[in-house]
Amino acid sequence: MVPPYLGPAAPDPIALTQALIRCPSVTPADAGALAVLAAALAPLGFHCERMRFEAPGTAPIDNLYARIGGGRPHLCFAGHTDVVPPGDETRWRFPPFEGRVAEGRIWGRGACDMKSAVAAFAAAAGRFIAARGPEFGGSISLLITGDEEAEAVNGTVKVLQTLAARGEAIDACIVGEPSSSEAVGDTIKIGRRGSLTGRLTVRGAQGHVAYPHKADNPLPRLVRMLAALSPGGSGGSGPEIDAGSAHFDPSTLAITTIDVGNPAANVIPAEGRATFNIRFNDTRTADSLGTWIRERFDAVGGDYALELRSGADSFLTAPGELTGRVAGAVERVTGRRPAFSTSGGTSDARFVKDYAPVVELGLVNATIHKTDENVPVEEIETLARIYQAVLEDSFPEKG
Repeated sequence: MVPPYLGPAAPDPIALTQALIRCPSVTPADAGALAVLAAALAPLGFHCERMRFEAPGTAPIDNLYARIGGGRPHLCFAGHTDVVPPGDETRWRFPPFEGRVAEGRIWGRGACDMKSAVAAFAAAAGRFIAARGPEFGGSISLLITGDEEAEAVNGTVKVLQTLAARGEAIDACIVGEPSSSEAVGDTIKIGRRGSLTGRLTVRGAQGHVAYPHKADNPLPRLVRMLAALSPGGSGGSGPEIDAGSAHFDPSTLAITTIDVGNPAANVIPAEGRATFNIRFNDTRTADSLGTWIRERFDAVGGDYALELRSGADSFLTAPGELTGRVAGAVERVTGRRPAFSTSGGTSDARFVKDYAPVVELGLVNATIHKTDENVPVEEIETLARIYQAVLEDSFPEKG
């Protein structure tokens, strides 16, 4: 029988969550968060590497890549320590960067999204290494960015490019975004919808409302164009624009702004503008949607300009070995078999999917980005045990 490894103790996930929350790491500031994490991982045997990237027009971003082991399989945990601004801090029950524990919960910005998941995985890795030792037959890494909540330009995507350029392959990845709905582990994200934003400008000719025949009012055309994107002419208030697919709900469109900038009631404006967003499934692409949109606008006619920006394409990690392994770990710890979902917004999994199979598993997303963001302490511990179970199943002991 192999004696237990008597290395450094695993970090406590609650204390580490508190320490991370106390770093006010509002994007793009790191505020010491990555150093706190590296200090917890290095004693366990992780090689911790800071990667700093920048690009014109964007803020420089610090990232952390920590790895133990040199062989395969290589399981990567991806996440972020940057957070959104807390807003009016006087509206918080406790200071947002204090990391207060009260009523069985940790309170603070990033408690749910997603410093607690980062801490839970660090604890899980420490416990796994303590039980198995550093020679467990593969590699474990953490890819932690400070650029998830903002542009996502100098973060995960560039770390992945750097790893690929030097020949480091990832075999599977878990992203620790808060994916659960009602209880920890009840939902695993196995894909995400794509996102396409459109900015429409419809041009006309300004004039006096008493002489509309001497002007060219662009607003009726603007309204007809937007209605043309909505089945049944519903005006774009979240309509379904296709039937969906086996793992995805129907694609939806939402109009988010209509702007004229005309303060005068007796003036026909020269132009009107609108912005809309489509969240699309795997039956569509950004290019095919662009064609679909322009065909409908052209049918209305008139002078218009359309700018389309793709935030992400849809992707799916088909149910199989990775999804089954993670679902089995959840069931073993919680007694619940998780549902597979592709709902929600975008995450850095959209970058990881180009390099390895990826799923998202994290805490309940009830308070993300809210005032008084908080998470029950016991749920952080549950998540740490799930992550440890995933590690055990990813690197089984050889009998």
